[in-house]
Amino acid sequence: MLINSKDAEKSVKFSIVIPMYNEEEVIGETYRRVKTVMENIGESYEMLFVNDGSSDGTMEKARVLAEADPKMRIISLSRNFGHQIAVTAGMDAALGEAIIVIDADLQDPPEVIPQMIEKWKEGWQIVYGKREKRKGETLFKKVSAKLFYRFINSLTDIEIPVDTGDFRLIDRRVCDAMKILPERNRYVRGLVTWTGFRQIPVEYTREERFAGKTKYSLKKMLRFAADGVTSFSMRPLKIGNIVGITAILSSVGIGAYQLYSKLIMDNFNQIACWAALILFVQGVMMLCMGIQGAYLARIYDETKGRPLYIVGEVIN
Repeated sequence: MLINSKDAEKSVKFSIVIPMYNEEEVIGETYRRVKTVMENIGESYEMLFVNDGSSDGTMEKARVLAEADPKMRIISLSRNFGHQIAVTAGMDAALGEAIIVIDADLQDPPEVIPQMIEKWKEGWQIVYGKREKRKGETLFKKVSAKLFYRFINSLTDIEIPVDTGDFRLIDRRVCDAMKILPERNRYVRGLVTWTGFRQIPVEYTREERFAGKTKYSLKKMLRFAADGVTSFSMRPLKIGNIVGITAILSSVGIGAYQLYSKLIMDNFNQIACWAALILFVQGVMMLCMGIQGAYLARIYDETKGRPLYIVGEVIN
């Protein structure tokens, strides 16, 4: 059962939330390195592994580790709900005064955690990891990530730190604020920034995966990007107005040119004119409908009222 007593909460200084999905090749090393770092810090802690519906041997290996270590807790979701939901489930269950989120693949080195804790003790409420270098990633991934974060900031009214992931430390007050945010299509790093608490970066070099393959396919990355845009900006909805005005002005321009061709050069192609005009207007309409549809889909998803996740099993 989940522990909710105030005494239990006071006994834990730091909660390390580790979402995992099909990480059987790396979970042992992740456990070892995180535990080594936290033992060296010398304060009370818990390691909260969130199994996001893994289909390999991740849960079995995690179970063996947890049975031998009471400081390791496992929340196993009933199915794969997605990385951002797994992070949310970990935050909801965390008992610590400060919560550190780190992925299980070891691209974000646990050895950076002491620097984050030092900044937290200085009074900062959010300490996020900023990637100074990114090893083992393709040129496409590096460029697309850099462009995406800057594109998000150009659209939103809040400034989301660039070159960051979900590797961060948040204060208990931030965590409690996150619990009352009801969004289903969650963009956690944006929501954390939206809360408005004081934040500071800690720079580090992002390593290659220790083992296994990335779980973020191109399709998932595009969906994640769409969640980020539609969660924090209404400006795409205004694109329809801009494109509509452009279409009207273009139509007027085409009409004026054809009138000029008819009156001055006696060279008027009515079929080509109408074909180009109709195609252009239809393209504008489809674009605007697609943008509106993305927002309507989010509204539909939010109004269902389903829980963000379902816990299938809890250990320790």
